[in-house]
Amino acid sequence: MEHAPKAIDVTNDVEMRTFNFFTMGIDGHPLGLHLDMAIPTILNNADEEQQKDWLPKAANREFIATYAQTEMGHGTNLKKLETTATYDPKTQEFVLNSPTITSTKWWPGNLGKSSNYAVVMAQLYTQGKCHGAHPFFVQLRDLNTHKPLKGITVGDIGPKFGMNTVDNGFLQFDHVRTPRRSMFMKHAKVLPDGRYVPPVHDKLNYSAMVFIRAAIVSGMAYHLLVTSTIAVRYSAIRRQGEITPGAGEVKVLDYQTQQHRIFPQLARGLAFRLSGQYIMKLYTQTMDDIRNGDISAVPDLHALSCGLKAVTTHHAALGLEQCRMACGGHGYSQASGFPLHYSVAVGACTYEGENMVMLLQTARHLMKIAKAIRAGQSPKSNKIVDYLFHKGPPKCLIDQAYDTNYRNVLESFEHLARRQTLEVYDKLVQLQQQGRNYEQAWNDCAVELCKATRAHVRTFLARTFVEEIDKISDLSIKSVLQDLLQLYLYYEVTECATGLLEDGFMTGQQHKYAKKKIYEALEKIRPNAVSIVDSFDFQDRELHSVLGRRDGNVYENLLKWAQSSPLNKTDVLPFHHKYLGKMMEEARQRSKI
Repeated sequence: MEHAPKAIDVTNDVEMRTFNFFTMGIDGHPLGLHLDMAIPTILNNADEEQQKDWLPKAANREFIATYAQTEMGHGTNLKKLETTATYDPKTQEFVLNSPTITSTKWWPGNLGKSSNYAVVMAQLYTQGKCHGAHPFFVQLRDLNTHKPLKGITVGDIGPKFGMNTVDNGFLQFDHVRTPRRSMFMKHAKVLPDGRYVPPVHDKLNYSAMVFIRAAIVSGMAYHLLVTSTIAVRYSAIRRQGEITPGAGEVKVLDYQTQQHRIFPQLARGLAFRLSGQYIMKLYTQTMDDIRNGDISAVPDLHALSCGLKAVTTHHAALGLEQCRMACGGHGYSQASGFPLHYSVAVGACTYEGENMVMLLQTARHLMKIAKAIRAGQSPKSNKIVDYLFHKGPPKCLIDQAYDTNYRNVLESFEHLARRQTLEVYDKLVQLQQQGRNYEQAWNDCAVELCKATRAHVRTFLARTFVEEIDKISDLSIKSVLQDLLQLYLYYEVTECATGLLEDGFMTGQQHKYAKKKIYEALEKIRPNAVSIVDSFDFQDRELHSVLGRRDGNVYENLLKWAQSSPLNKTDVLPFHHKYLGKMMEEARQRSKI
């Protein structure tokens, strides 16, 4: 860290996050939550006076803070968090308390041993009324001794599936008092006499979660592109079998099955990268709008970030596994790099919002839109959801020769998202008319609601991919990326073909056409595949992979990697003489008798 000021602006959280990522690795470090969640929370939830006090110290790393929301008994359901913050007007303090075992904060990164402050989400009580979960900035440890303060129990939760360089922790409060101004007061406030002043929008206190979900999209793109790089490079080295008898073994990347396994992950990684950049820009713009008093984009941003987080993490987990299996037995070795990338990436399917819950969060937003559509209301101009209000063509047109800008493919995705959104809304209304309460009806529609969200997110990803590629002026680069775009779009068509076929929108012949376009794209991508992944300029130390080395010297280095194992420091290990050797000798003696 002493070298950071020489290389970057340490007060710029984006530069700090990037610096730490490249110097400390992908599986986490002690400043991860401080940079990714604590500082963004201060920026977006602290009032001007609080920012003047906390932000310079946070940027200078005078303390390390984490974000403590998830509890042992509740995670994504913020309304049911059990940690309480009860205001005492006599002392102008909040009393933080963990009333149950399940109210124990559980999982916050860097909480176990590193952090001495935390953004704590707790149920706010004042004047005898609960006002829901609000963030508080709370000191946990003594700044000199690093020991927990009185009334605070904190520690590490133990080994995990992955990311074991991160000290995920637990935290309990036993009637811990903290000043009134430790509550973040940019949006909601508690006045000295205990009166509560609500925010103008109930989602404003959750801006840090929106930020990290937006960042996750780019993170999933990174993991997909890294593992695609490993799989492509190794597949260009590995030879197995003959396609033309007598011509010798071919590179496994020449097999269509291998291409069909790997190239869609490469295309998805690029799609996620472009959408990740888009939503981060949207987040920045929305935060600026909020500072200027405009909160109109908050619901759309929150809904989109939830849906994108769920869809991209799910596909990244599946895609990483496809890349691993594409590397055969060697892909199962730690030397491949896949175990590290997989264990890091799959965690995102559950942290910062379990994926099914995230899909349903987006679905609630879609149902509000569907209600407006059924009521005949006109929308405010909104690029993300405008298409839902407008009827598209009655039949699929993807096999039309003039579809050079993929408008017909995008309209197919829009049709499916529109139909599934309105159909599940109508079902939701019908079930309530039949006597079910709203939550019962919601649960009975949950699977279809998730499908509607996936269709909506698919539409956004596809549209963003098309628009961003269209902006490229270098025709040679654009041509290569258009091959990946073609693969992505038609692969997605086949992935959602059931939905497009079931109402007769798409014909079986058009489905065959989509598959044909996939195979065409695979063939066009193959000659450029290695150059494409090389263009990402991933360093070998990022890949953590013998199989994906840039120099292609896989087998020599795989042997060196194995020989460097601690087990090979000696030819004979002590357990042989103590157990196995003794067992075999006794067996030989018995056989002589």
